[in-house]
Amino acid sequence: MAKWGQGDPRWIVEEREDGTNVNNWHWTERDATVWSKGKLRELLVGIAMENETGRCEISELKQVEGTIKESGAKHKGLVEIPSLSEENEVDDTEVNVSKKKGDGDTLKDLMKTTGTAKVRAALAEYLKALKTEFTTGMILPTKAVATQDLTVERKVTGNTLQVQASPVALGVRIPTVALHLTELFDTTVEQLYSIFTVKDLVQKFSKSPAVLEAEKGGKFQMFDGNITGEYVELLTNRKIIMKWRCRSWPEEHYATVALNFVPAPGQTELQLDCKGVPVCKEENTKLCWQKQHFEEIKGLLQLTTQNA
Repeated sequence: MAKWGQGDPRWIVEEREDGTNVNNWHWTERDATVWSKGKLRELLVGIAMENETGRCEISELKQVEGTIKESGAKHKGLVEIPSLSEENEVDDTEVNVSKKKGDGDTLKDLMKTTGTAKVRAALAEYLKALKTEFTTGMILPTKAVATQDLTVERKVTGNTLQVQASPVALGVRIPTVALHLTELFDTTVEQLYSIFTVKDLVQKFSKSPAVLEAEKGGKFQMFDGNITGEYVELLTNRKIIMKWRCRSWPEEHYATVALNFVPAPGQTELQLDCKGVPVCKEENTKLCWQKQHFEEIKGLLQLTTQNA
């Protein structure tokens, strides 16, 4: 056995006081199924190609169980990837294209050529993300490496106290962006505020079970657990601040969301500020708020008005 202070620098007791699995010195295993479904949906759904005959588009992710399947648009078809492994070249990955008998053979050929190339490019991005996004927090730098990073940052920023106090110093830094969205709703401030704080109303617009503790420090869970977080501050009918995350984000990473409810003649303006969104999730987060929140809430308000 090597003497203390000598030998392999990856010894955990030497490099990390918290005993974290530095450099994956011990075998680490995590279930990537849920994350993979979200990532593959993000990368594959919407892939499109067209020529003078027509247009093909992958419109749906149907299954991820070692086999990835998508449904094509126009003439219904199927894109199937029987096997995907990081041990093999993506360009060698088998991509099968099939469709029901009838018209559309030209479009099938388009999908088998141009479409296959685009699908393989998306799969390459998936494998890359699997090694970076999904493993965030699993492989951490040693104490020595972290110290070097801190030294460089002090030279650049000159903000020694802030850097030294930051708990992120020994972890993986996630590049983030801030979002600002505004939306008008044909309802009162009181009604709109209640839609974000009353469990029954949240379940109605999200069309799924929810867990809601609308108080400071209270937890919430929506969309079958895909959205989770904690209420930081609630100013009745004025403002809600919360820690907020999507399930597909790096583990334990939260954005800070502020919802401001502003009265307008016959309407309410909702001002949303979301800070700390992972760069790679910017568009998905926008769509989440615009489609799954704003549009569904407007649908609920219309239904409430009709029933009244």
